[in-house]
Amino acid sequence: MEITNVTEYQAIAKQKLPKMIYDYYASGAEDEWTLQENREAFARILFRPRILIDVSKIDMTTTILGFKLSMPIMISPTAMQKMAHPDGEYATARAASAAGTIMVYKDRKVVEQLVRRAEKAGFKAIALTVDTPRLGRREADIKNRFVLPPNLTLKNFEGLDLGKMDQANDSGLASYVAGQIDRTLSWKDVKWLQSITTMPILVKGVITAEDSRLAVENGAAGIIVSNHGARQLDYVPATISALEEVVKGAGGQIPVFLDGGVRRGTDVFKALALGAAGVFIGRPVVFSLAVAGEAGVSNVLKMLRDEFELTMALSGCNSLADITRNHVVTEADKFGVMPSRL
Repeated sequence: MEITNVTEYQAIAKQKLPKMIYDYYASGAEDEWTLQENREAFARILFRPRILIDVSKIDMTTTILGFKLSMPIMISPTAMQKMAHPDGEYATARAASAAGTIMVYKDRKVVEQLVRRAEKAGFKAIALTVDTPRLGRREADIKNRFVLPPNLTLKNFEGLDLGKMDQANDSGLASYVAGQIDRTLSWKDVKWLQSITTMPILVKGVITAEDSRLAVENGAAGIIVSNHGARQLDYVPATISALEEVVKGAGGQIPVFLDGGVRRGTDVFKALALGAAGVFIGRPVVFSLAVAGEAGVSNVLKMLRDEFELTMALSGCNSLADITRNHVVTEADKFGVMPSRL
């Protein structure tokens, strides 16, 4: 079967993966309203394409935190990729590198050890995930009594004596994480992190202007607008709906990225038109990895790249700088919630 778009990988992955593992990757929190909304909100944004512009040369390159990328499409921090494919994160990293883009790894003594380990391994930035003081209620994981397959370990935590993920009466992952996460995490810890490393820190999990302003005040190098793939608090807005608010809060002082719901090159264009410096993809990576390993991830990146390039051409944009707010119309525009741009 010829795969012609990113979404098709999910149905094939569902057939291929054990139910517990597929459900872990695919599910969201509680009613999964935000999970659906992360996709549906993109569908409510329409284009205002410009015509009769010479688009014979399209330049999608960009520079993010000093790194030159072939396109503004990057790979989200997605844990436990070896459940999808034996090569796991290695395959994903190779596909990202071949495509000229980057992937992100997530994650007081333990943090310092992890940071040192990341520096030693040559990582260039830290994405601090800030929306998980507790793990969201993922009912599929509870039903499945989710636990890591016996042949896998949380490699990042190896040698740090953090115990192991045991079978539990609900989700083994939720029980394990509850014992590892520091619920007192606050903005002062972002400052502390800056004191132990020179790597730039991206704050991942911001969806309000208030927190966007605080991220700037506390020295974050960038913001990733994310609702954790709709796996934490249900009934928060889709990330594409929260994006403009966060961009305004940042006031152009640091770059803002979008994570969540991106499945088409048109989604990438919409995010950039609303002020994102780039986007991150998560689930499409693990599903394509499950279906075809490194080649699957490479194909996802290629399809998104090709669709994005076509969207730019059909909108009359030669470079990322040409993509403006005037190229899209949102629901808020239609109802006159925001002041007219014209």
